[in-house]
Amino acid sequence: MVILGALSNAIAVLVGGTIGTLMKKGLPKKYGDAIIQALSIFTFGMGVMFFLKSKEIMVLVISLALGTFLGEWINIERRLEQFGEHIQLKMKKVGGNFSEGFVTASLIFCVGSMAIMGAMQSGLAGNHEVLFAKSALDVIASLIFASAMGVGVAFASISVLIYEGGLSIAAAAVAPYLSAAVVDEMTAVGGVLLMGLSLSILEIKKIKAGNMLPAMFFPIIIMLFIK
Repeated sequence: MVILGALSNAIAVLVGGTIGTLMKKGLPKKYGDAIIQALSIFTFGMGVMFFLKSKEIMVLVISLALGTFLGEWINIERRLEQFGEHIQLKMKKVGGNFSEGFVTASLIFCVGSMAIMGAMQSGLAGNHEVLFAKSALDVIASLIFASAMGVGVAFASISVLIYEGGLSIAAAAVAPYLSAAVVDEMTAVGGVLLMGLSLSILEIKKIKAGNMLPAMFFPIIIMLFIK
């Protein structure tokens, strides 16, 4: 099932958001922080596992260099932030806690490198591990946000399913035209991005993983010139 990872993530947001709304006070911050740290370390380990799939190390290096250069030039992360700020500003004019919670949570759970990488991985390789890990993180985050913003957070599960599910289906549509070697190198690039993302979540080093996203697509081009 191509959208299994997206469905899992949507259910996690729905469950966490519902529990958070009912609990009112939500999960004590120290417990939420500790769980997110543990899951971030797990995400780093998963990134290492994906990285080890690479059999053409120079493809990985060149893809990361070119992709990061392109991402920095476009400044993907800043554009995503501006998009989020624009949506939040529009919704604030409408008013209402539901709108604020829905839009804020939708942006947090959808606009991020882990959502994109996970959906691509689900579609290309039928591997949902990234979105399963994201689900574990998001169930805690949604619980915490819902305790402050209300039931609108739970409804962000609809946005998650449509966004990640759509990306997964699109990736699955092109997967038959990609060789196993290309998919392995794309997976390896995604692994490096996951490691960078986990370091940011752990506040060890701020890494703009979003600006590295184009690197995932460069193996498709580079592998055309190999063998």
